[in-house]
Amino acid sequence: MKSPKAVDVVYHGQALTLKAGTSVLDVLGQELESSASPITGAVIHNRLVGLKHRLLSSTELVPVSRSDREGFLIYFRSVCLVLAEAAHAIAPTLQLVVGQAIKGGYHIMVQNRPRDVSLEQVIDALRARMRAIVENDRPFRSWRIEIQEAEGLFEQQGGSDKVQLLQTWHSSHVPIISCGEYYDIKYGPFLPSTGHIDDFALQPYERGFVLSFSTQDPNRRRLDVEDRPKLFRTYQEAREWNRLLGVENVGQLNELCLNGGIQEIIKVVEGLHEKKVAAIADQIAQSRDVRLVLIAGPSSSGKTTFSKRLALQLRVNSLKPVALSLDNYYIDREDTPLDEDGNYDFESIEAIDLERFNQDLVGLLAGDEVMTPRFNFQSGKRVPPEKFQPMRLRDDQILIIEGIHGLNDRLTSSVPAHRKFKIYISALTQLCIDNHNRIFTSDTRLLRRIVRDRLFRGYTAADSIAIWPRVKRGELKWIYPYQESADVMFNSALIYEPAVLHVFAERFLMEIPPNHPSRIVGHRLRKFIDLFVPVFPDNVPQTSILREFIGGSGFKY
Repeated sequence: MKSPKAVDVVYHGQALTLKAGTSVLDVLGQELESSASPITGAVIHNRLVGLKHRLLSSTELVPVSRSDREGFLIYFRSVCLVLAEAAHAIAPTLQLVVGQAIKGGYHIMVQNRPRDVSLEQVIDALRARMRAIVENDRPFRSWRIEIQEAEGLFEQQGGSDKVQLLQTWHSSHVPIISCGEYYDIKYGPFLPSTGHIDDFALQPYERGFVLSFSTQDPNRRRLDVEDRPKLFRTYQEAREWNRLLGVENVGQLNELCLNGGIQEIIKVVEGLHEKKVAAIADQIAQSRDVRLVLIAGPSSSGKTTFSKRLALQLRVNSLKPVALSLDNYYIDREDTPLDEDGNYDFESIEAIDLERFNQDLVGLLAGDEVMTPRFNFQSGKRVPPEKFQPMRLRDDQILIIEGIHGLNDRLTSSVPAHRKFKIYISALTQLCIDNHNRIFTSDTRLLRRIVRDRLFRGYTAADSIAIWPRVKRGELKWIYPYQESADVMFNSALIYEPAVLHVFAERFLMEIPPNHPSRIVGHRLRKFIDLFVPVFPDNVPQTSILREFIGGSGFKY
């Protein structure tokens, strides 16, 4: 008879009987050294855990590595904590704010730098201190304490951003993680110790530096190391607006949600969006040669609502926008290229009849009547030519095309550059949880998609999460390489939106079955969304981009 102090663990298909309390680290053993990508944690009971986690019940154990999204986040958190400890050690008043992905890493803003110390000297000191911490193999220690004790701990450390967040903490206790003498709130698993960190670099960049790592994906590495000045300016503008509004982190946003100030914030940020859309329309109207507007961006960026708002502003400028749908230019499904998994790759530019599309563009821009095709999605084929629809572009009209390939010149190779105006749109979130814990822009878009798909498209949160990696692969291949070619970038992120999405997303994430693989990401998103005080959508304008995802829009989709 099996001892009650033993647990059954399935590891790589092999059944193991282990002593209860055995750590994940002990189970992995030599695989830690032999794995092609460094292992950072594991999945048990569809939950992500760290390597120090002890197995107290029977389960399957699946290791995760740095090349996995969730495994990378473990490594990223751990390196950021070492960075924070290094900064605290060399200058307690020095503030580092973890920011957006750029140039193969993440931008770290340096604030409160001593006047007699250059930025380069700060970076050199941080790099040296981090290396020393790694060489010392300091353990990451975690425990739980009461909120009042945590507040005192962070007040003493100068972490006002964390103290403010704790004012709306959802539990009586707070998980703490430490590296040496530096403490942080634990938002997820960490590596066992600093000695497991073998890869980081600090390179000066724009009032701070880029914290970067190597990656198992060489395509991603080549893409990300390129400088993206337009994208970075868009990020910085959003960050500056957050500063002016006094909403740079979740704690500050939550305070406004509770004291009623959020209503004014909603009006201001929505007003900024409208001003930006109007300015883009003015720019297009002033470019007399432009007859074709192309709008592209990653999934759940709000492209459809943006297109409709831009159309209104173009009409204010006496231009009449006309939409041409790329959906009608798909090649027959049987001819569609396959992706690496053997599925139809509808996001590939090769899935579009480029020759016919460009032929029609030339005719339309010349003022000719063009018979535009129609695609039957049920049959997967183009309808017969006799069912094509006539279309002509008048002198006062302008053509708008929205789609994933809008910035790729292959899509519109027949149209001269001076006749095109290209717009890149994405939700470039600049709100932080706190100074050392950022909100990933892809998580914001995923939450938007989960809510929209659950409300209007018949997909569960589990479905949306399951397909997300494939969506991101398509974005990496077909959108991001072309974003700097845009004439203008529009940031569709709304500083208040996580508080509104909370109302919907919390319930939808709860619907994920315990045994579903999407539960891993769903659990992390639930913990994230719980940080926000929920705000009902009553004050969200009908024309808001957020309405595309939560419903109640004044536009028809």
